[in-house]
Amino acid sequence: MTGSDAVVVWRRVSKCYGSGVRLVWALRDVSLTVQPGEFVAITGPSGSGKSTLLNLVPGLERPTSGDVFVQGQAICSLRDRDLARLRRRTLGVIFQLFNLLPTLTAEENVAVPLRADRRRGDIEERVARALESVGLTGRADHYPQELSGGEMQRVAIARALATDARVILADEPTGNLDSVRGEEILELLRGLTEKEGRAVILVTHDLHAASYGDRLITLRDGRIVDEVARRHVPHLRLVDRLQ
Repeated sequence: MTGSDAVVVWRRVSKCYGSGVRLVWALRDVSLTVQPGEFVAITGPSGSGKSTLLNLVPGLERPTSGDVFVQGQAICSLRDRDLARLRRRTLGVIFQLFNLLPTLTAEENVAVPLRADRRRGDIEERVARALESVGLTGRADHYPQELSGGEMQRVAIARALATDARVILADEPTGNLDSVRGEEILELLRGLTEKEGRAVILVTHDLHAASYGDRLITLRDGRIVDEVARRHVPHLRLVDRLQ
């Protein structure tokens, strides 16, 4: 038990790679919580541990020590089958490189995680609703190569939303987009928290993107070195605060 209503909890998490003289600590004794409907941005220089921290949530990596909880469930204690079910039904992951299947249309890509869950009986309705929410209803039958970078990222977001995931994990989602398309994606992510009560965890090196968070966490050398709440610093000054 985590003792709170938090949807994600990292409790005294450390992660190391290698051994002996080649031992490298990616995270050192990190504790952090994310509440429902909260937009948390995690930033820091390359090698600070931010992507490792994110990858622990869906169990793509396991901590060397400490615990990670998602909606009260300890990730490390789950069997592979139960972990896969948790990923499908609770977590939506948005990747920087989109990870769309080139031989599938937009709607078919969005349907992939739903078809992996045999209990889903309303796939077409969910796909249509997810594509509509990201403004891509008219592009549903297009293949990735027929879409712009911004549209492909919107398909990736729709795929994460189609499962009704309560936690959205976004790893550098604007990294391959121009400033206009990137702004659209950030506004869309922020709307998920404000309008739908989903939690969004954004990992980014872009300080402007980080400024969209309700809470900004800065990592350095695997440790949290700064934390600031949006309400305590005017939005237009957040980038200055982070620099």
